[in-house]
Amino acid sequence: MFRKIDDKTYASPQIGVTDIAKAASLGIGLIINNRPEDESDDQTPGAEIEAAAIAAGISYAAIPVTHAGFSMPQVEAMQEALASAGDKPVLAYCRSGTRSTLLWALTQARMGTDLGTIAASAAGAGYDVSAIRPQLDFLAAQPK
Repeated sequence: MFRKIDDKTYASPQIGVTDIAKAASLGIGLIINNRPEDESDDQTPGAEIEAAAIAAGISYAAIPVTHAGFSMPQVEAMQEALASAGDKPVLAYCRSGTRSTLLWALTQARMGTDLGTIAASAAGAGYDVSAIRPQLDFLAAQPK
């Protein structure tokens, strides 16, 4: 269920409280919830994931992304969250893992990572970033 995007980042479809133990076994230091609350009736509330994560010694952040798309504040929040994890791996999740991966990709482009590397890393985890290629190009072109 957890798909490794790069050496430090995993993406996942919706997780439950029971998945926290697996995250802890992987050394995950931060769980990022990219799913808005009440998106569907079957999702585990973020507060339950947060409580289980904290009980397991894992930090938690919520950066909800709706189907309306991505904003610069979300990209900045994701970049800050990834940096806050230090050397520990991060698990980001949403309904399918796609929004988490796309937000990771935007963050990587903003930090100057090669766009081919971003696309290959996402593809290796089973995700396609081509839908946001114009945004990746824009962020990659900005001064660092």
